[in-house]
Amino acid sequence: MTSTSDSPIDDAQEGGEQVARHPLFEVLARAGLVARGVVYAIVGVLAVKLAVGSGGGEAENQQGALKEIAAQPFGKALLVAMAIGLAGYAFWRLLRAALGHGPEQSDDTKERIGGAASGISYALLCVTAVKILSGASTGSGSPKGATGGVLDWTGGPILVGLAGVVLFVVAADQARKGVLKKFLKKSKTEQMSPQVRKVFTGLGVFGHVARAVVFGLMAYGLVKAAVSYDADEAIGLDGALAQLSQASYGPWLLGLVAVGLLGFAAYSVADARFRKV
Repeated sequence: MTSTSDSPIDDAQEGGEQVARHPLFEVLARAGLVARGVVYAIVGVLAVKLAVGSGGGEAENQQGALKEIAAQPFGKALLVAMAIGLAGYAFWRLLRAALGHGPEQSDDTKERIGGAASGISYALLCVTAVKILSGASTGSGSPKGATGGVLDWTGGPILVGLAGVVLFVVAADQARKGVLKKFLKKSKTEQMSPQVRKVFTGLGVFGHVARAVVFGLMAYGLVKAAVSYDADEAIGLDGALAQLSQASYGPWLLGLVAVGLLGFAAYSVADARFRKV
C-alpha cells in the first residue's frame, strides 16, 4: 500500500517548497516588484500629462505602458527585461498562493486569494509583453468588449455586478492598507534607518490610497454597467483616469492621483529591497 507521503500531491507540495527556498525564487520576486513599479511609473507619468492637458492616450493603462516601453530606444531589450520581471512576479504570487508562505513569511487565506488574483493578472500582462515582442496583436484591452460579452450570458449582469463589488472590496482593502499602514507588516522595517522608514511609509500610504481611488472608479463603472446593462459604462485604468480628469477640479484630482501612482511605483521599487518574500 502506497504511503500518503508518496502521493502526487505530496510530491508537488515538496517540489513547491524546494522552489520557494531556492535563492532564484527571491531574485525573481524582487525583480517582479521592480517591474511592477516601472509599469506604474509609466502610467503615472502619462496620467500627469493628461492632467496638464498634453494627452496620454492608451498608455494610461498597463498594456499601453508596455507598448510605450517597446517604442523607446532599446525598447525591445527593455521589454524583454520587463517580461522576465512580470513573469517572476506572477510566479512568485501564484506559488505563494499555492503554498501559503514564502521563505520569510506566511499568508492567511485572504492574502492567498489576493495573491492568486494578482498572479493571474500579472501573468496576463507578461503574455501581453511577449505578444508585443513577437509582433502579435494584443487587442484593445478594453473592458467594454469583455463586459459586453459577459452581459450577454445568462446571469451575465449579476457576474459583472459581482466583479464590480469584488473590485470595490479590493479598493477598500488598498485604502485600509494605506491609511492603517498595514503594508509595513510585509516589510523588513528593522533593516531601515528612521529616515528610510519615514520615506518608505509615506510612499506606501500615498501610493496605496491612489490605487484605491482608481480601483474604486473602475468598480463603479462595472456596477453601473451591470445595472444599466450597458457595457459602455465599464472602464479600465485609462478610463478611470480620464473620468477623474472630467470631474469638477478634475485636473487637480487627476494630478494628485497621478502623483500617488508615481509614489506607488517608487514604493514598489523600494519594496523590492525590503519585502519579506
